[in-house]
Amino acid sequence: MPLIPLLPLSNDSLMSTTIPVDLSSNTPRPLYRLITGPLAPGDRLDITADARVSNACGYPGGTRYTVGVGWHLWRYTYTAAGASAVPWERIGHYSGTNVTPETHHLDLHIARLYTVPADWTPGDRMAIVLQADAHSTAWKANGGGDS
Repeated sequence: MPLIPLLPLSNDSLMSTTIPVDLSSNTPRPLYRLITGPLAPGDRLDITADARVSNACGYPGGTRYTVGVGWHLWRYTYTAAGASAVPWERIGHYSGTNVTPETHHLDLHIARLYTVPADWTPGDRMAIVLQADAHSTAWKANGGGDS
């Protein structure tokens, strides 16, 4: 069967404008979500996502510190019931790095080739979500409210 490329889908509507800094790396915020058209098992998706974050923790007048930022792609079956009613699955591995006060900005880039799993219900749509979390051992330096 020949490959049939489809027109690219994109979404530039930001879902979260802040990522709270805490100690845990398990408190991500969704940055972008894209809803595909109907998919079938075995379909191949070429997923690329980009975002940018800034470490302004403690600015101005507070304690500046390094923040670890992790970003990752997730998927779930898009239904009318909503994202909390269906299981989420991570697509690929986590990416992450530290953002020092001197670095200040970090470009988040992630790209994955993903094959729709064999147990996918033909015709279902998929939600693909870029999420990020921010964490630091110094997260309480300014009272615990940095983002």
